[in-house]
Order: sequence, then structure tokens, then C-alpha cells
Amino acid sequence: MADVILGVFGYNAVLVAHRLKLFPLLASGPCTVSDVCTALSIKQRPAQAILAAASALGFVQFTDGSYSLTPLSEKYLLDTSPTYCGPLWDLEIDNVNDGFSYGPIERAVQTDAQQVFQGEHVFKTLEEQAEMAQAFTRAMHSISVGPALAWPDAIDLSGCQRMLDVGGGSGAHAIGAVTRWPQLRAVVLDLPPVCEVATEFIAKQGLQDRIETVSGDMWEDPFPEADLHFYGNIYHDWSREKGALLTRKSFGSLRPGGRIVVHETLFDDDKTGPFATAGYNIAMLVWSVDGGQYSGRELSGILADAGFRSIETKPTFGYNSIVTGVKPAAP
Repeated sequence: MADVILGVFGYNAVLVAHRLKLFPLLASGPCTVSDVCTALSIKQRPAQAILAAASALGFVQFTDGSYSLTPLSEKYLLDTSPTYCGPLWDLEIDNVNDGFSYGPIERAVQTDAQQVFQGEHVFKTLEEQAEMAQAFTRAMHSISVGPALAWPDAIDLSGCQRMLDVGGGSGAHAIGAVTRWPQLRAVVLDLPPVCEVATEFIAKQGLQDRIETVSGDMWEDPFPEADLHFYGNIYHDWSREKGALLTRKSFGSLRPGGRIVVHETLFDDDKTGPFATAGYNIAMLVWSVDGGQYSGRELSGILADAGFRSIETKPTFGYNSIVTGVKPAAP
């Protein structure tokens, strides 16, 4: 019971540490509490408090009177790392009054209404506000890049030549896939301002000759030709009916033998856990008009109803999994 109440304080303390730039400070070398106080312009009691919270979560270690970073924080909390999660934490902090506190969650539960962007679908708002769309895309990149480097190891894509990353955002998953499978080329389909961000990330990896971006609407525009359709955290943004529509669209667009891969943070089949997925599901209640997290069984059913066969669910990274299917040959 204590974890529920006290965790609210502890987790938020780590977000404060991030904003104060504690982790870059410790990256420069071990620091005593006094060093932290001087560098961050805070007093000893709060310095000790945020260091304790960060240590308890495995981001900081204490040795011989000084604090230093752990490999976990070096991988995810420094902007020099390709898997840096800072933009996602900033998104949470900047929207605390609308999406990441008790009040919005209570209102969302009581009304079944999205709390951010005045109840208008988040992607409708992003479509109309390019600067906001790009900031959101960068934040989503930080939560996508780690899983994007992992899932391509969980599936044999040696027979695929061209991947369509539907609603591909920053291109993180396309980057992960073509890096792992050298014969693969990819297309990132998304809104124009999002494609601008994807182009930057693709160029940063030197993959312009293997990944292209196509501006378009995944609901209205025909899908570019591909033999692999990938959806990374797309289905949870929308209702089951809209997810089924996308699945049918992919099935109709793919040739026989083509594959679909749906990447999501999945519930257990009885939808009683894990807790992180349940929390993500609450986030979708607050941030999405009609979205939510799925179980592997639910997504498998959607793929099967559209006509896909050889359906599998495979865990990949952390709480993430992929659900895959193949379009069978015509009888």
C-alpha cells in the first residue's frame, strides 16, 4: 500500500532531478552531496532527498562517499546516448496539469473523456500545429528507440525487402529494422511535420539511401508498396474498430506472403497486468479519445479477422511485444 502513495513522491523527485540536470552533472564525475548542492544551487536536505530517490530506482550509485551514474542512467538519461529518454520526461513534466496528475485521471475515469488538447483527438491537434507535432515526435522517439533496436532480433525478416512504417513518427523503428536486416529498405509514412523530424533522425544515422519518408494520411491515402507493414504504438491510440480498419487496409494492400507486425505494450490475456501496462492504459484514457492497451489475444483476433494467418505474439524489450501475421496465398 505504501508504494502507491509514496511512489507518487519518489517518481516525481526523479523528474525534478532530471530538470535540475543532476544526471549530466554526475556524468562529469563522482560528486559528494556538497558538490551537488553547489552545482544545482540547492540545500543539503533536498539534495540528499533526490539522490536517495534516484539511487533507489537504480539511476545513481553511492560509493566511498560520492554519487555516480549507473549504466542504466548512462543509457537512458544522458542526451549523448542514442536511447536518451529525456524528451519523454519533459513531455510529462510540461503537461502535468493536463495529463500526468490525479485531477485529469479522475476526470477521465469519471467522464471517459480525453483530458489534453480540450478533448480533441491528439493527432488531429498535432496535424494542425506543426511545432507541437514535432516536439511530440521527438518525445515519442525517446520511448521508441530502445524497443526499436530490440524487436528486429525477435523475427526473421530475411525474406522482406521493403518495410512500410505506418504512422512511423521519428523513424526509430525503421532505423532499427534496416540496421538489423541489411537487405531491407523502409518507408516512413506520417504527417508532413513529423516526416521532417524523421528525416533528421534518418540522416543522423546515415541511412538516407535506405529509408525514405512519405507525407500522407494513413486513413485516407493508399499505402506505398511494401511486403512488410509495421505499426509501432499505433493501435493503442485508436478504438478497436479503427485498429481493425487499419488491419484490413494492410491486408488488402499486401501481396500474398506479406507480413504485418504490430508493436505494443501488451496486457496479459486476462488484462489484469502487468502494472506498467495498466498505467499506460490509464495514460491513453487521459491522452486519447478512444484508445487503450491491448492484450496479445485481442490483437491476434484482429489480425485473424482481417485474414492474416501464422499469427504469433513475441516479447521483445521490457514490457513491449510484437504480434505478427502473414497474408496467405490465394486458394
